[in-house]
Amino acid sequence: MTDQNPIGTIGRLTLATRGADGPGQVELTIRGGRETYTAWSTEPLPAMSTVLVVANRGGRALDVEPWLDLDFGSATGHTHRGST
Repeated sequence: MTDQNPIGTIGRLTLATRGADGPGQVELTIRGGRETYTAWSTEPLPAMSTVLVVANRGGRALDVEPWLDLDFGSATGHTHRGST
């Protein structure tokens, strides 16, 4: 695993999660490159869902939650994470 902390990173599921029944796979952009990690979630999430990394289980395993990207800055390429 890289030395960059993935918590707070937004990624995309490349393999659906099954909630308590099993993990999926998430792709993240880390230090300018793409890396894949095992992704766990409390509820099943479909492949291609946008997710937020909320915890690091170690050993390239992460906890993720669904992320709704309110991309108000799409014309400028900026995204907003949460309210200010």
